Amino acid sequence: MLLVACTPQSALPPSTSIPSETQLTTITTTSSLTTTPTKTLTPSPTKTLTPTTTFTPLPSLTPTYSILRGEVNQEHVSCFYGPSNDYLYKYGLVGGSHLEIIGILPDTGYIEIRAIGGTNPCWMNLNWMNVEGDINLVQPIDPLDIDLPWSPYYGALSWVTAKREDNDVTITWSPLVLRAGDDSEQEPYLVEAWVCQNGKLVFIPTGTYYTQITLTDEPGCSEPSHGRVYGVEKHGYTPWLKISWPPATSEQ
Repeated sequence: MLLVACTPQSALPPSTSIPSETQLTTITTTSSLTTTPTKTLTPSPTKTLTPTTTFTPLPSLTPTYSILRGEVNQEHVSCFYGPSNDYLYKYGLVGGSHLEIIGILPDTGYIEIRAIGGTNPCWMNLNWMNVEGDINLVQPIDPLDIDLPWSPYYGALSWVTAKREDNDVTITWSPLVLRAGDDSEQEPYLVEAWVCQNGKLVFIPTGTYYTQITLTDEPGCSEPSHGRVYGVEKHGYTPWLKISWPPATSEQ
C-alpha cells in the first residue's frame, strides 16, 4: 500500500471539447461582400438651337386714291369712250347732274365719271365739272388700261409707216373702206401716240378723217416714243396696228 501511494502518477491532459458533427455543419461565414454601386451617368441636356431672325419684307406702298363727286356745270355735255373728244361718243350729260369722279388722265385733261354707285363710266372734259375736293387725289389712268368697244366686222388696217424730219414724225396708213351705214359720223381713224415734249413722254390721241398725220416728237426722254393706229366705225374700233416709230436724231 505504501509503494503505490509513493509512485507518482502521470498527469492526464485536460479535457478537450470536440465539436459535434452538427456543430461542424452549422458554421456559417458571417462576412458578406459589399458591392460598390456603379456610377450613374446623367445625360447632358440637348442643346436647343435658337432660330435666326427672319426678316419679313415690308409691303410695297400702294398709293391711296379717292373717289370724288362733282356737278356738271354746262347745260349739255358729251361723254366719250376714251379720254378725249377724239374717241367715239358714248352718251350725253345734263347740267346739274351729280356724278362720281373715278379717274383722270392729266395729259388730256379728261376725267372718268359715272353715276353715283353706277357701272357705266365715260370720259368728259374736266372743265365741265365742278369738283368737290382735290382732283389730285383721283387715280390717274394708264391709257393702255382704257376699255374701248371693238368692231365685230372689220380687221386691223393693212399697213402703217412713219418717217421723221427733224422733230416732225409723219405717220401714214392704209384706208378703211366702210360699208354703207357703218360710218360713225366721227373721224374714221384714231392715232394714239406717246411722244417726247419738253423732256416728258406725253400721251396724245388724235382723230382724223385723213390717212396721214404729223406729230411733234422731240429728243430728250428716257423712254422711247411709240404709237398705234385704229380704224373707227360706229360699232367700235378695229384692232390697233403698231407704228414702227423712227427715233429722234440724238437717239440714232
